[in-house]
Amino acid sequence: MSKKIVIQSLLAVLSFVFLFGCATKEPAELPSFTALHFDANQFESKVENFVVILDASSSMRHDYNGNAKFTTAKTIAQRLNMTLPELGQTAGLRSFGHHPSFSKNKTELLFGMETYTTKGIADGLENIVKPGGTSPLGIALDAAQADLDGLAGIYNAVVVISDGKDMTNVREQAQDLKNRYGSSLCIYTVLVGDAPEGRQLLQDVADGTCGFFTTADDIMTNAGMAAFVKNAFLKEKSVSAPAPAPAPAPERKDSDGDGVYDDEDQCPGTPEGARVNAVGCWTLDNVLFDFDKAVIKPEAYSLLDEVAAIMKKNPAMSVEIQGHTDNIGTKAYNKDLSMRRATAVAEYLVKKGILRNRMATTGFGFTKPVALNGTKFGRSLNRRVELHPY
Repeated sequence: MSKKIVIQSLLAVLSFVFLFGCATKEPAELPSFTALHFDANQFESKVENFVVILDASSSMRHDYNGNAKFTTAKTIAQRLNMTLPELGQTAGLRSFGHHPSFSKNKTELLFGMETYTTKGIADGLENIVKPGGTSPLGIALDAAQADLDGLAGIYNAVVVISDGKDMTNVREQAQDLKNRYGSSLCIYTVLVGDAPEGRQLLQDVADGTCGFFTTADDIMTNAGMAAFVKNAFLKEKSVSAPAPAPAPAPERKDSDGDGVYDDEDQCPGTPEGARVNAVGCWTLDNVLFDFDKAVIKPEAYSLLDEVAAIMKKNPAMSVEIQGHTDNIGTKAYNKDLSMRRATAVAEYLVKKGILRNRMATTGFGFTKPVALNGTKFGRSLNRRVELHPY
């Protein structure tokens, strides 16, 4: 037998072993799962709206604990969907990355935004079967912001299931989302894999919200997933047990006489005559200024004249004048606009005889919303000037 024939035979054998030996490799068995049932008579949803974001980028093809990370991530999403009860929430399922055979878009909305159903999310997950492409989590977070905008309700949740690898600008885009929704948004991140940089990134994305970071290993089991769903999505209904007739309620006090009881008053000590909002803070709403302006409207002079009169009656009192805006426009622009509005109020009061050294001015831009910016009414509540005596 010639040397050439021997080499050809050897290559044929090696090719057979490579093709068929690798093809017969079995994936690792995932932990068995039986979804825990949450009784709708005992639990209610603590979020009105939520979006689940699934990583379908090329790094998710890689192995972790005997399975492709994409398989594990998709299984986590399926088990979350099996465990979460249908309680009238508005929901969405979004993916990012993608194999070109599925989509050339960097992110896709696979379900929603509509009333949550287990079948709806399940059908959405069935549509995506192969990972690929880049890892534009930041773009998916921007899209989730648009998904949530304008929805009814106050409390929102975003769940990110990813390995956190090969990503850029994600922290900045996550911060934009946090700034937009403030304390009404909880971000929960689930790490698939063991990459240290992925762990740190997903921890940073969840940090600063009412959400938290966890791992696929921690929530893959029945008990782990049940605990995650309960902590992130549900609250127990209060059930009043039969009890003896209660003692008469103690008399509620309004120490500063602003019409808001002490136990609900977030700004105690407001001076007599001050106009306060529902939580007792001395607030001048958006009637002071036209949209995107820092020039006080003439019809608002009477409000500021009241402030000047109150300060004259309380000569030992100083105030911090805080300017706030909605989230239309950039962070830098709104911070400057809020400062200009606070300064305009101070200058008006100086003309009314109030010493400038009795007034500090601060501009917070849109960083301290008191309502959702996704609605016209919510934005109007966020455009305000607050006065805090000290």
